[in-house]
Amino acid sequence: MTIKATIQKKLSDLIQNLYQINDVTLEVQDNKTDFEGDFTVVIFPLVKLLKKSPDLLGLELGGALTGNTDFVSGFNVVKGFLNLTLKNEFFVQELRATKEGLNKIEAKNQSVMVEYSSPNTNKPLHLGHVRNNLLGFSVAAILKEAGYEVLKTQIINDRGIHICKSMLAWQESGLGETPESTGLKGDKLVGNYYVAFDQQYKAEIKELMASGLSEAEAKKEAPSIKKAQRMLLDWEKGSPEVRALWEKMNQWVYEGFGQTYKTLGVDFDQVQYESNTYLLGKDIIQKGLHEGTFTRRDDGSVWVDLTQEGLDEKLLLRSDGTSVYMTQDLGTAVERFKNNSIDKLIFTVGNEQDYHFQVLFKILGKLGYSWADQLYHLSYGMVELPEGKMKSREGTVVDADELMEEMYLTAKEKSQELGKLESLTEAQKEDSYTKVGLGALKYFMLKVDPKKKMLFNPKESIDFNGNTGPFIQYTYARIQSLLSKAEFKSVDEPFEIELNAYEKELIQVLSNYKDVVSKAAQSLSPAHVANYVYELVKSYNAFYQNNPILIGEQEQKQFRLELSFVTATVIQKALGLLGISTVQRM
Repeated sequence: MTIKATIQKKLSDLIQNLYQINDVTLEVQDNKTDFEGDFTVVIFPLVKLLKKSPDLLGLELGGALTGNTDFVSGFNVVKGFLNLTLKNEFFVQELRATKEGLNKIEAKNQSVMVEYSSPNTNKPLHLGHVRNNLLGFSVAAILKEAGYEVLKTQIINDRGIHICKSMLAWQESGLGETPESTGLKGDKLVGNYYVAFDQQYKAEIKELMASGLSEAEAKKEAPSIKKAQRMLLDWEKGSPEVRALWEKMNQWVYEGFGQTYKTLGVDFDQVQYESNTYLLGKDIIQKGLHEGTFTRRDDGSVWVDLTQEGLDEKLLLRSDGTSVYMTQDLGTAVERFKNNSIDKLIFTVGNEQDYHFQVLFKILGKLGYSWADQLYHLSYGMVELPEGKMKSREGTVVDADELMEEMYLTAKEKSQELGKLESLTEAQKEDSYTKVGLGALKYFMLKVDPKKKMLFNPKESIDFNGNTGPFIQYTYARIQSLLSKAEFKSVDEPFEIELNAYEKELIQVLSNYKDVVSKAAQSLSPAHVANYVYELVKSYNAFYQNNPILIGEQEQKQFRLELSFVTATVIQKALGLLGISTVQRM
């Protein structure tokens, strides 16, 4: 429980005893006035209920708190605000409680599956995937820290017309190229052929339009798209030749993805493949038809009518019998709840798919699945660059591997400018460059609320000052240097010292850690953790700049080192929830 929550709880008990009023929680704020006190209680809501003067009510509550608690040492009332001064030993005890509670997790006895990444096997991971992976991985870590059992998963979109486009382009013009023969990662090689298909397709459309067809007609009649559609049908029929090509090219991509995930620092507990779930989706379509939930039209296509739910009619199976994304997602969701003991399923997918998930959840509800109301779409805004949106088909995306390499090189350049790593070995320097570069990328991505669209600026993200990952990592490294110089060893002895405002404020911020994790878990927003650790670092730096730590009386010196140690521990834990590593030197 935070310090403010402790005060609020005691106030609520006193209000109930003094005035027989239940369920009243008065706001407790940091005291930012010139009047004495650590915290300010806003008592105006109670003034309206009791119809007493603010000053009189403040005197009554202040007197009751002083006489009935062991942590309030004094108070004053100014213009209806109750300012409280807390005893030094209360802050000292709070620091110890925070330290002892950092590794204690209260189990929620609920299991949550978090899906993220879920790329297509026709192109490498790009900047948008980076935000998706970092967000999903961080949310999973936060939920685990909050006491939930967590399963991290991804669904590989390994089949469909888009996959066939890459396959067809390689088959017709690849000349047997492989990742080994080209020196390219497999996902990049396959992605090149996806772009090549699109270029050929556009050229065909242009030629057909020149011959008199409309654009819509040309898109349907272009030879390339017809070949890709036939290949998809052959795949679904199990053609040995098509399946062999599909398996070979997908394996190239999986190996490429694996390297990217390793560098990015994300992982998964299980992986599903759409090629294994789309048939289950078709079985669900038959179930819906049998129960009258779905209808089959004259052309053989299958639809669901959601107009009564405020949506529209949705295609579930094409007239040629092939699946759509919705078919596959129905099958995947059912499979997950069938094979795992989970209470909730979170889909980490961009907000461009908001409507898709509304429809998916409604359909599963209509089919009678009891867990349908435990599905959640963690919708996030797209990532854009100063130049605008990225386009995969045109090959204008920011490649994830190239982005991470750029972050590493920028961190290396900045670190060398500062010249503080000269005493490290080359291996230690390389480790630091990598961690700082990735830390900058991850923090910049996660400090923004997921729902917001974001503009990514690599150079801004790696600034060693301000609200950035490197600034926070640098503070951690500074504390480690301080503790090492002092040969610090943590102790559990009680401290009987006078605390100043900087020390009290830092302890208060530290005590908020668990509350912030809980809030981040409830809102599924790592931004709460990112902004908290930045506030913690600012509070520590104010404390550091205004208090001598390695000089003075032994007890005070030991306490300030202890305060620094707990701060470093919380920084490391908070950054860990964001997938960010700490460094010992910067």
